[in-house]
Amino acid sequence: MQQIVIDKPYTFIAPRLSRFWLWVARSLCGGQLRKDFGITAVECIGVEHLRTSLDAGCGILLVGNHCRPCDPLVMDTLAREVGRSFYTIASWHLFMESRWKRFMLPRIGAFSVYREGLDRESLKCAVKILEQGRHPLVIFAEGFITRSNDRMVNFMEGPAFLARAAAKQRADGRVLIHPVFIRYFFEGDLRAAVTPVVESIEKRLSWQAQTQLPLLDRIAKVGQALLALKEIEHLQAPQPGSARERLQRLVDHLLTPLEAQWCAGRNDGDAMVRVKRLRSAILPEMVTSELSEPQRAARWRQLADLYLVQQLHCYPGDYIEQPTAERILETVERYEEDLTDLARAHPPLRALVTVGEGIEVGATRDGSRASDPVTAELRRRMEVMLEETKSRRRVAPSGL
Repeated sequence: MQQIVIDKPYTFIAPRLSRFWLWVARSLCGGQLRKDFGITAVECIGVEHLRTSLDAGCGILLVGNHCRPCDPLVMDTLAREVGRSFYTIASWHLFMESRWKRFMLPRIGAFSVYREGLDRESLKCAVKILEQGRHPLVIFAEGFITRSNDRMVNFMEGPAFLARAAAKQRADGRVLIHPVFIRYFFEGDLRAAVTPVVESIEKRLSWQAQTQLPLLDRIAKVGQALLALKEIEHLQAPQPGSARERLQRLVDHLLTPLEAQWCAGRNDGDAMVRVKRLRSAILPEMVTSELSEPQRAARWRQLADLYLVQQLHCYPGDYIEQPTAERILETVERYEEDLTDLARAHPPLRALVTVGEGIEVGATRDGSRASDPVTAELRRRMEVMLEETKSRRRVAPSGL
């Protein structure tokens, strides 16, 4: 389980943007993208939309999808294209991973947000950046890494809230949200890339290599086995039904007892809304109280169950029924990451960063609609961008 929840008192970490350290980071970025993430090229389109907004002096919020861990590094290519550094909102746990990250992230424009509670300092910092309008602010609308480039999960309403708050503070009231869709194209031999990963997982399952099966069937069989193992762990036996039904059944089995204990049975929202609500209820006493070791261990088990729900939420259930090289690669990467907390790099991957036209956000929200109209429009535009970017493939995939 990746350490995405920290049982320590939260302290806001402010940005300390430094030209020198940004230059250092950028000098290392190309090698890191290739070595750690397999990214061999980055292309930006629609850059003129952002340049126009910068020239007009608007407050600018860049809202992107978040399908890979390297998305913030890829976004910096856009920053270099427009000659303006970006600020980025980043989860607090990233700053706690190492002293180097805690030192470096603020100096390249990142500042922390506490996802398990209301972080007023982070909100004030974000609004101030948008109010001043000197640098764009980057936020990822999905709130976590999905590893699903052809599918977006529900968007948070935070970007619209921040934009409205900044519009109230600015004299001209001009705050724009630019949708940014990041698309990754795998341009190598898929079979050569994923077969070693599939074989290592089969070995971990104590299977013989399933070489008698087509590659896609091997991947699907591994997925069935991994899901069945979790069903045996939590439901005592593999369950009937489609993958989608089984995933939802397991999610509800994990969340419902916790919601009865911590949230008076409240269970509205999608899985990640429910997870966030539960983390916010479970964690505070772990930070502020002297819990006994058995009490603390019990809460860590509950947090581990919530982490599993987050993992399950990222499996659409039918993602490789319409297989592409990218969907197959993402599925295998997700298997490996969920088993080992690390997915190996698979070059060559080309990243395409598409910037849409700005959505002007007023200081008030239309209260006549149940859903946030700005969030809905942002998602609509990004869904269009998702479909349009599919046609930007340059190299026909091999190994399918």
